Amino acid sequence: MSVNVIAIDGPAASGKSTIARLLSERLGAAYVSTGAMYRAVAWKALQAGIDGSKVSEQSIEPILKKLQMSYAPGADGKFALKVDGKFPDHELHTPEVSALVSKVAALPNVREAMKKLQRAMAGAGTIIMEGRDIGTCVFPDAKIKFFLTASPLVRAQRRLAQGGEAPDGATVEAVAKEIDARDEMDYKRPIAPLKQAEDATLIDSSGLEIEETLQKMLEIAARSKS
Repeated sequence: MSVNVIAIDGPAASGKSTIARLLSERLGAAYVSTGAMYRAVAWKALQAGIDGSKVSEQSIEPILKKLQMSYAPGADGKFALKVDGKFPDHELHTPEVSALVSKVAALPNVREAMKKLQRAMAGAGTIIMEGRDIGTCVFPDAKIKFFLTASPLVRAQRRLAQGGEAPDGATVEAVAKEIDARDEMDYKRPIAPLKQAEDATLIDSSGLEIEETLQKMLEIAARSKS
């Protein structure tokens, strides 16, 4: 059993990354954003001139063969995703990457390549891993699993507050509509669809402050480890 993995799944803009980072700090554990890994593949695809109308297993395979990806200490000392020797950071959160990532993430060869990398990242210490299929596909035997969600409207408000991912001048309603479309793609994709693991704890953070959500998860994690 992957007792050292705390799996956090959930839809886009549900707050997974923020909560996972805070949880890793409180627990002194490593943090892995699998969403960033899929974004990195989409980012490299865009650099190679591949857009949404051309993305396929065949077009993406040359990128996967050369891609080097790991989590390493950045300039601030915190672990961040390193792609082909570079920390892309904000470059992974442009509207262009956001528009392409669901299509890239639905490709079987991409999911298989990322799953192998993600499983290899689970070492001896505790690791917080967040994404969409961590508790169902990557680490189905993880002892601690969460499914974090919020209403589309709240998630749209959070995405706009983050800045960068939504086009300039975007409204809450427009972003909520985009999030709904992203959800539909993620829930309905044939390979590793987004869904709550049967043994995952559901947390709807729509009416919760970040600290309240964090405390709920810390309490559940403490009980699970006792």
